[in-house]
Amino acid sequence: MYKSLFTSFCFLISTLSFGQNPLHKKIDQTASAIESKVIDWRRDIHQNPELGNQETRTAALVAKHLRQLGLEVKENIAVTGVVGFLKGGHEGPTVALRADMDALPVTERNDLPFKSTKTTIYNDQETGIMHACGHDTHVSILMGVAEVLAGMKDDLHGNVKFIFQPAEEGVFDPGIDSWGAKQMVEEGVMKEVDAIFGLHINSQTEVGKIKYRPGPAMAAVDNLKLIVNGRQAHGAYPWSSVDPIVTSAQIVNSLQTIISRNVNITENPAIVTIGSIHGGVRQNIIPEKVEMLGTIRTYGTQQQELIHKRIREIVSHTAEAAGAKVDIQIDKIYPSTINNPELTEKMLQTLYAVAGEENVIYHDPITGAEDFSYFQQQAPGLFIFLGGMPKGKDPTKVAAHHTPDFFIDEESLKIGVRALSYLTVDYMDQQ
Repeated sequence: MYKSLFTSFCFLISTLSFGQNPLHKKIDQTASAIESKVIDWRRDIHQNPELGNQETRTAALVAKHLRQLGLEVKENIAVTGVVGFLKGGHEGPTVALRADMDALPVTERNDLPFKSTKTTIYNDQETGIMHACGHDTHVSILMGVAEVLAGMKDDLHGNVKFIFQPAEEGVFDPGIDSWGAKQMVEEGVMKEVDAIFGLHINSQTEVGKIKYRPGPAMAAVDNLKLIVNGRQAHGAYPWSSVDPIVTSAQIVNSLQTIISRNVNITENPAIVTIGSIHGGVRQNIIPEKVEMLGTIRTYGTQQQELIHKRIREIVSHTAEAAGAKVDIQIDKIYPSTINNPELTEKMLQTLYAVAGEENVIYHDPITGAEDFSYFQQQAPGLFIFLGGMPKGKDPTKVAAHHTPDFFIDEESLKIGVRALSYLTVDYMDQQ
């Protein structure tokens, strides 16, 4: 119903006559002139990736560029974050634009002249570091947008805050419970912001296309940790044990009934996944305990509370029936990414102007998560997906995000620069 009403509204407004913002032409000219520079930035950042809260080189590159443009720059926000402030020539709203800077512990397999060869020790194992989610493109795009808008600041009816955020993927340190967007908000970066825009490159959406969704667009993510405590015994005498392995198997199977029997999936999707199970050291020893790790994806507070409640009930009662005890830990990580419906409606014509109406696509809910949601809790926000897949490729066969073969067509960078620049000036003019 939500989709059909929104689509009808969009069809109605698309039949009306809208004059194109005269600043679009100036944006296009500058975006074309600096395209090669944006690509060079992207390749440099890609070849020198840094994990969450370690983005010192990337942050220094960003800060230097923003200062050269004459922006007011603040560094070391939320550890390694950078914020640049551009004051426009006329009074008006303050628009925030965000790019995340961190890479992942993934070893790159792409055969590129700017391939990452950096390594690190993660979870006691040596691994490569790679921009396997496209944050290198986000940074270079926003650096380009800063150059475009700084060059026309006298024409701007408002101000722009450029947020270069660390640690969207986390900081890989279980002792830290605040990072990335959450910590930037805590340190005040969203003060006096009237609206915020962000984008995410997508390796399985064709370059030239933009995807959007009003309302809940990406899921909330919670971490689940279960420790099933039993009684150890010889594997030949299982009756002497309280077997945490058998109990854990029953828990895993029973958890699947939450989605299939408790959640109304016609309204929104939900996920309960156990991704890690560890227990025992030898084939003929029933261990004392088993540890399980999982992820929970939900849309909306009511659905989240229901799933948390059912997890606790199922896990504790299953363990009790087996004579075991269980420690249950659920940590809320990111809330759902919710695009402000009114803002999305207002900016849809802008997206049409960037990519053409036929290339702007309404997408289904995504069970991935994004900490851009913390910014959206402070001001109306719109988060879109930018196509990065080479034209003509099959999206089911290209490499997904967070994989060693993740690849982005650099033709998408100029479109990203134009998209964020258009959204900024059009929002200002609408106000």
